[in-house]
Amino acid sequence: MEWTREEFAAAVTEHSRRMYRAARAVLDSDADAEDAVGQAVLQAWQALGRLKNRQAVRPWLVKIAVNCAYAQRRRQGRVVCLDDLPQEPAAPESRDYSGLWEAVCALPPDRRAVVVLFYYEDMGVEEIARLLRTPQGTVKSRLSRARAQLKEILQEQEGEYGTI
Repeated sequence: MEWTREEFAAAVTEHSRRMYRAARAVLDSDADAEDAVGQAVLQAWQALGRLKNRQAVRPWLVKIAVNCAYAQRRRQGRVVCLDDLPQEPAAPESRDYSGLWEAVCALPPDRRAVVVLFYYEDMGVEEIARLLRTPQGTVKSRLSRARAQLKEILQEQEGEYGTI
C-alpha cells in the first residue's frame, strides 16, 4: 500500500521533534539541525517507496535525519573561512550550563548523539549501533563516558547555583 501525501505529512509532523533532537545531537547549532531535518524530509519523501514496514517509520525517519546531519557536518568540516580564525590564541571559554539539555549539547558530538538516541529517543544500544554504524561496545563506552561527563557538568552547576 502506497503512502498518500497526507499520511507522509502526518508521520513527519508526529516525528519531527525526534528528528530534530537526533540531528541536533550531531550538529552544533539549531539552524544546522533544522537544515538537516529539512533535507531528511526531502530524502524520506523521495525514498518513501522503499519503506516496506509502516510501523518502522519513526526509526526510519530518525535514521535519515542522523545521516543528513552527519553529511552536513562533513561538508561543514571542509569549509574554513580564514577571516574567522583568531589572530591570537583565545582565552578559555567559560560555559554556562543552565539545564540538562544544555549540558547534553555541550558533550562532544559522538557522545551527544548516543545520549540523545538512548535517553530521548528510547533506542536500544543495538539499534543505535546499527544507526551510527559503530560496534555496540563503542556505543556502551560512549554512553558511560557521557554519563560521567554529564555528572561532572551538573555537579559544577549545583556548586555554582546551589541545589538544582
